[in-house]
Amino acid sequence: MISLDSIAGKVLSGERLSDADALFLFQSDELAAIGGLAAEKNALVNGRRVFFNVNRHINYTNICRNRCRFCAFRRDPGETGAYLLDREQVGALAAEAAACGATEIHLVGGLHPDLPFEAYLEMLRGLKSRAPGLHLKAFTAVEIDHLSSVSGLPVPMVLERLRQAGLDSLPGGGAEIFAEPLRNLLCSDKISGARWLEIMEAAHRSGLRSNATMLYGHIETFADRVDHLSRLRELQDRTGGFQAFIPLLFQPGNSPLGREVPARCGGADDLKTIAVARLYLDNVDNIKAYWVLLGERIAQVALCFGANDLDGTVVEENIGHEAGAASPRGLGRDRIERLIRLAGREPVERDSLYRVKRGSG
Repeated sequence: MISLDSIAGKVLSGERLSDADALFLFQSDELAAIGGLAAEKNALVNGRRVFFNVNRHINYTNICRNRCRFCAFRRDPGETGAYLLDREQVGALAAEAAACGATEIHLVGGLHPDLPFEAYLEMLRGLKSRAPGLHLKAFTAVEIDHLSSVSGLPVPMVLERLRQAGLDSLPGGGAEIFAEPLRNLLCSDKISGARWLEIMEAAHRSGLRSNATMLYGHIETFADRVDHLSRLRELQDRTGGFQAFIPLLFQPGNSPLGREVPARCGGADDLKTIAVARLYLDNVDNIKAYWVLLGERIAQVALCFGANDLDGTVVEENIGHEAGAASPRGLGRDRIERLIRLAGREPVERDSLYRVKRGSG
């Protein structure tokens, strides 16, 4: 019979949790006990260190052929507010970020219907030219699939061409929820969950590292979350290519789906999701509390529920804020370090590959 005691025994002995264990945790009301167990597990992996980096998000276009029901960011060509940054504009933002001490650019955008593959290569080359020291974390698996379609090249060749132009790693966006019936309701135009995993496996096999995400807090069930985590864990067993897992809280404002989903009831589910991820994803060292969507307070508390990363300075986040995120669009290094210290943890500035830049090694 599954109980918190039996799960704690598994965790502390290094035994892998089952899907049934994870579902039990999601359904349990024992938030403090689950959080305490996740904190204990995190301490075994990361001690008291909490990572952050100095980065900048650049969304090169909001024009997108897909119509995901949870997205408030996308626009049609010619629609009010639609934009496309050119190579010079993207390069200038990167150079500005580098001058402010950034070590990473996080570059993602919509699936532009008319942008040729060469434009993406030129974008990367321009970034490397203007800011050669920056790590370029760019293009979700959804964008990689789009580039394969646009170019007529297989995914491994697309990845190789992008690497030659300056790509250093992939973000984890576009995963949403893998369960197909639910995914078809949320984002029927988007690649399948199986295709997302296939592309990530190809990226890992090519030597690129990536993150992984899960969009939660909308119409999914706890069983859908467990299924999603299970598929990520299985891929990580094969490749070891995921650097961090990032639960992404659905923002209901300004999206079609937001008109159908009830308002959230607080941060307990956020904290539980972080904790379950820490306990279940035993092959992913870093669990991120993405302050942009969680807000500073819940992200800070999440550091006591198994999270060991607060993301970074971000500077100008657009996707979550178009959907109504109430957090700042960026945080300074000093503010992030203070949030971590006030949680009783030790701030450690990292680079994109989780190598220590500043703080305790």
